[in-house]
Amino acid sequence: MYTQLLAATGVLTLLTLVPGPDMAIVTKRAVSHGRADGLRTVGGISVGLLLWGALTVAGLAALLAASAEVYLVVKLAGAAYLCYLGVQSLRHAGAEPGVWAERADPPGGSAWRTGLISNALNPKIAVFYTGLLPTLAPAGLRPAVGMALLVAVHVLLTLLWLGTYVYVLSRARRFFTRPRVRRALDRVTGAVLIAFGMRVATAAS
Repeated sequence: MYTQLLAATGVLTLLTLVPGPDMAIVTKRAVSHGRADGLRTVGGISVGLLLWGALTVAGLAALLAASAEVYLVVKLAGAAYLCYLGVQSLRHAGAEPGVWAERADPPGGSAWRTGLISNALNPKIAVFYTGLLPTLAPAGLRPAVGMALLVAVHVLLTLLWLGTYVYVLSRARRFFTRPRVRRALDRVTGAVLIAFGMRVATAAS
């Protein structure tokens, strides 16, 4: 069992390290609004994973993955949200952080909510959890327990990886907040989020 768990952790680690929309969103929030905002975004992302994990253990995520109509609705909603965040990033490219510090919610909403919605509207996680995790679950445990354990491992890896990434960004924030660098980063991040949104929208189910 421990060998299987170690192998599963290795697979989950590789999948966690692959850059995706989550990293783009965390980059934007951490650089524009600071370490605390970046960490709150990571927290929201992690709660989104827990949500999908709970649905998977309950068997509901499998129903979503098997329903082409429901999958399409969630996929298009997720794509639209990523494009919305990308457009917001392009619109406010290079804006002074102080301009948004006075507002309760910077462009794109609160950090925690942004992270949560970005994952809650990602049907690919449902497919990943229902399609891959069962094959990685340790054989010595009940299926539901094994799945829950792997979801917990995935969430922990996500917290460690993105939390460390936020820390590194915060250490170099003085560089990233230079007007020219900030404008370039906002534009690149916006373009990346829109590209991810279009990719999600056009990807085969």
